[in-house]
Amino acid sequence: MHPTEKPATGVDVLHNPRLNKGTAFTDDERDRLKIRGLLPPRVFSQEEQLQRILGNFERKSGDLDKYIFLIGLQDRNERLFYKTLTRYIERMLPIVYTPTVGDACKNFAHIFRRPRGMYVTAEDRGRIADVLRNWPASDVSVIVVTDGERILGLGDLGASGMGIPIGKLSLYTACAGIDPERCLPIMLDVGTENDAMRNDELYLGLPRRRLRGQEYLELLDEFVEAVQEVFPDALIQFEDFATENAVNLLSRYRNRACVFNDDIQGTAAVTLAGLYAATRLTGVSLKDQKLLFLGAGSAATGIAHLVADAMAEDGLTQEEARRRCWFMDSKGLVVASRTDLADHKKDFAHEHEFVEDVESAIDALKPTGLIGVSGQPNTFTEPILRKMAQENERPIIFALSNPTANAECTAEEAYGYTEGRAVFASGSPFDPVDFGGSTFVPGQGNNAYIFPGVGLGVVAAKATRVTDEMFRRSAEVLAASVEESSFKKGTIYPPFTRIREVSLKIAVAVAELAFESGLAGISRPEDLEAHVKAIMYDPEYS
Repeated sequence: MHPTEKPATGVDVLHNPRLNKGTAFTDDERDRLKIRGLLPPRVFSQEEQLQRILGNFERKSGDLDKYIFLIGLQDRNERLFYKTLTRYIERMLPIVYTPTVGDACKNFAHIFRRPRGMYVTAEDRGRIADVLRNWPASDVSVIVVTDGERILGLGDLGASGMGIPIGKLSLYTACAGIDPERCLPIMLDVGTENDAMRNDELYLGLPRRRLRGQEYLELLDEFVEAVQEVFPDALIQFEDFATENAVNLLSRYRNRACVFNDDIQGTAAVTLAGLYAATRLTGVSLKDQKLLFLGAGSAATGIAHLVADAMAEDGLTQEEARRRCWFMDSKGLVVASRTDLADHKKDFAHEHEFVEDVESAIDALKPTGLIGVSGQPNTFTEPILRKMAQENERPIIFALSNPTANAECTAEEAYGYTEGRAVFASGSPFDPVDFGGSTFVPGQGNNAYIFPGVGLGVVAAKATRVTDEMFRRSAEVLAASVEESSFKKGTIYPPFTRIREVSLKIAVAVAELAFESGLAGISRPEDLEAHVKAIMYDPEYS
């Protein structure tokens, strides 16, 4: 607020989600803020409000209705929304993000209530900085931006993909305490190839085909430069771009702006953390793993690059480490003799006889782990899972594709077809599985374990760049956070109830790396952990 402006009073307070406390305003506040008579007379505590919210939430008939209810709460009482998320994070995470956010994006134009974030379009060339200046806050710390071309495993949803940046930023706040006032979701609307979207009379975006080629790159260049001009301390997270653009844009900007791609680097870190943790169950060191990836997009090769770097840290050469990672794409095994490979696959195109199917690849390579990032459901079939169990005492089975309907296999299938010996993780949540007298609790390789803590560390240090080493270190911290009680249930990630604690540890490690590498924009505080804690948002009413 400008020093000469009057504080908000009356209905302006009640209509501002950052100021509104609803029925929790005290008698003194109701007089001082001139809202007496504008609320029911009884004063409720935030805890009592929380119980009302939870009751209404549980009465909603479906997950999409629950999502709409929570977004409505966010629109009217921000602190109560985040109090709900942080208190019931395991219950709320599948609603505000995957898998329900996928349904929300598919229906975005039809459930739209009020705008949130910013829309920068292909028609804004030459004036993007001016558009960004329309945002009411100047102190933006984290921007999540998508162009909507590859939303989860759902494909091109155009401007309806805005649900993804909104959801990601709610997790930055809930999981790591980034102040929501310093978060900015952005839809980069360059059109869509989705005919159903373009032909929907309620579609909110530009009803045109996608901008491509040099015009697209020029728009992205202007966007990144405009962010650096208008929000000079902001971290830019690229989210759900198509593979080619995701790889190219990360390479284009990573050394000239504070950017990262969560689909590539965040997914890589959470998967690496799962592999680190899995070694404690399998007894096989990371450098001795041999991994077969089903899917060879940007997420898959991003995982492999980070895993190879970690293996190299354990003593392998980079070439030896890369030869521990093999890929199956839609045509078969990725090998050096193939002439149809995209550039991002070539580092993992090894000398080997070509095989067309996963079962043959398992026979030939004898992998210790199978990692699904294909976006194709039910591709880890019974014969494939049984074959992995024949080759390994404790086969690693990661079915990471989102949303749940796209998972390569279910937790029940993974445990059942491996006689309860699989070390399993998935991208979306699965319920516990009873098998052979034991109850297995599947771990969820959710990027929310990684990106909020990384962002908090970058913000705390005012880092000018984000490095792969930061993600590798985050994976180590996450894996080290898994307690023995989790391993006994077959779980290789800590419970989400500890997510703010884990995010704090990751943030401190990331900030430390920023200071060590000369990338920090401030002097190192004497007590780094205290410094990070001090900037974390608390949703309690003041």
